[in-house]
Amino acid sequence: MTSRRPIIGIPTALEQARYGVWDAPCALLQFSYVTAVQRAGAMVVMLPPDAELAADPSEALELIDGLILAGGCDVDPARYGQDRHPETDGLVPARDQFELALLERAIDLDMPTLCVCRGMQVLNILRGGTLIQHLPDVLHSDEHRRHAGTFEGNEHDVRLEPGSLAARAAGAELTMTRSHHHQGIDTLGDGLVATGRATSDGLVEAIELPSSSFVLGVQWHPEADPQSAVIATFVQEVRQRISVASW
Repeated sequence: MTSRRPIIGIPTALEQARYGVWDAPCALLQFSYVTAVQRAGAMVVMLPPDAELAADPSEALELIDGLILAGGCDVDPARYGQDRHPETDGLVPARDQFELALLERAIDLDMPTLCVCRGMQVLNILRGGTLIQHLPDVLHSDEHRRHAGTFEGNEHDVRLEPGSLAARAAGAELTMTRSHHHQGIDTLGDGLVATGRATSDGLVEAIELPSSSFVLGVQWHPEADPQSAVIATFVQEVRQRISVASW
């Protein structure tokens, strides 16, 4: 039997973008996600917001072997019962609806799922959790987004719980991370456990769902760090599922 590359679905952002002579709404995904997944031996299928799939994600999930929720704009705070903070911006309700639907069904199917930055926040919201809408209000610093528009200079250490999925994925209990976010976990969602915290201020940086075999949320950006093992570990999990299913 000829082996095939695992197929990883990644929902896209929906943003106004300029390219060439055009300035138009675009389905966007930073290419660092694509290269990280390809480097790990898998291929990417981009999933733009789709109202029909939001109503029933089965058609999309049948095409993929694993799901990654990428970083991006803030989630509408109405999704977790809060009014909008002045610093909460870039809301795209169609993306929120689509990703929440995909994630819920992926969990039902026990599909390997990795949730990055905004993706981790979507996971927490899906499970009934809430967010701190602007971390400087609580932490009194910009520790997690010191430099806007770059990951350089935004590195910090995260301590992961021994034996956790997060520690297995990262390959260590203390890991350097690259972050770029101004929101974070407040109340943890049902069934989730916090398995990683920033060493500097204790902010939750990793969450997982023990009732599933591989559902992991990380507040940092492993796709932006060639030294990170997180995406490779995730792809290996997906590959093993395919191998078992083929027997």
